[in-house]
Amino acid sequence: MLSAIGLDDGQEAAYRALVALGAADLGELAHRLGQSEEEAGRVLRRLADHGLVARSSARPGRWVVAPPKAALTALLASRRHELERAEHAAAVLAAEFRAEAAEPPVHDLVEVVTGAKAVARRFLQLQFGAEREVCALVSDQPVAITGMENDAEEDAAGRGVVYRAVVERAALNRPSGLTELASALGRDEQVRMADRVPTKLIVVDGALAMLPLAGRTEPAALVVHASGLLEALCGLFEAVWAAAMPLRIDDRGTVTEVAGEGPDHIDLRILSLLLAGLTDTSTARQLDLGLRTVQRRIKRLMEIADVSTRLQLGWHAYERGWITRDRF
Repeated sequence: MLSAIGLDDGQEAAYRALVALGAADLGELAHRLGQSEEEAGRVLRRLADHGLVARSSARPGRWVVAPPKAALTALLASRRHELERAEHAAAVLAAEFRAEAAEPPVHDLVEVVTGAKAVARRFLQLQFGAEREVCALVSDQPVAITGMENDAEEDAAGRGVVYRAVVERAALNRPSGLTELASALGRDEQVRMADRVPTKLIVVDGALAMLPLAGRTEPAALVVHASGLLEALCGLFEAVWAAAMPLRIDDRGTVTEVAGEGPDHIDLRILSLLLAGLTDTSTARQLDLGLRTVQRRIKRLMEIADVSTRLQLGWHAYERGWITRDRF
C-alpha cells in the first residue's frame, strides 16, 4: 500500500510494526519481523532516510517512529513534486517530439513491434496517450490482445475520450465476449457489429494507428504514423463503421442491435430531465452518470438531429417523437 511513496514490502512491514509499538529495541523488532538484527537494522536505516523513524537519543539501540501523519504527508508532498516535475518533462519531450515529427523521414512513418508482450504494451500505450478519440476494429482472432476491455480503455473513457468500435460477430462467441461488450456499452462507448472486419485495427486521435502484421512466427504489429497510409486506415475504419449495425443495452441489460441510429433509453431520460429544466450536473446526479457522459450523449443527439443548439434539439426531439408531453 505504501509502495507509492517508495517503500518496499519489507520496509512497510517494519514501519507498520514500529507504528504499532511506538518504539522498540532492534532485537525486539527483528524478532517480531522474523529477521536477523543485521537485516532489521538495514531496513530501519532505510526508513530513517525517509524520515519515518529515528534512533532514540536516550537509548542508542532503540528506535522510535515519527508521527505517521506528518511523516507520510511530507513524503507524499515530495512524491507529488517529483511527479509534477516528471509530468512537465513529459510535456516538454512531447512538444519536442511533435516539432521534430512534423515531417518525419519516410523510413520512420511505420514502426514494427515484435513479440506478444511488446505488442500488448504498445497497444496500451496508444490508449493511455489518447486525448480525443479511439477507433477500433475488433476481430475474432486475438493474438497478443485478448479482448475489448483493459485498464487503459477504462482510463481513457474516464478522461472523456470517445470510443468507437466495430466488433466482428464471431468475437462475441468467445467466453468473455458478451461480458466485455456489455462493459464497453456500460462505459458509454459506441459499439457496432459487423459480420466480418477486414483486420484488427486501432486508430488514436487520427494521428497513430496499429494493426497486426500477418505471416510471422510470433505476434507482431505495425504502428503507422501520419502519412497517406494512416489516412487510408482511417478511411477503412469509417467505411466499416458506416456499414455496421449499432448495438445498445436495453432496460433488462441485454445487448441488442439497433435497426436505425437514434436515442436509447438513457438518451431519452436525459432529454426528459433537460426539458424539465434540470442542469447537466443535476441530470448526471439524478441518473447516476458522469457529467462528461451526459454532455457527450447530448452532443451525439445534436449530431443525429443535425442541430447546433439545445433549443433546436428539444424541438426536434418532440417532432421526431423521441419525447412526448406525457414524458416530461
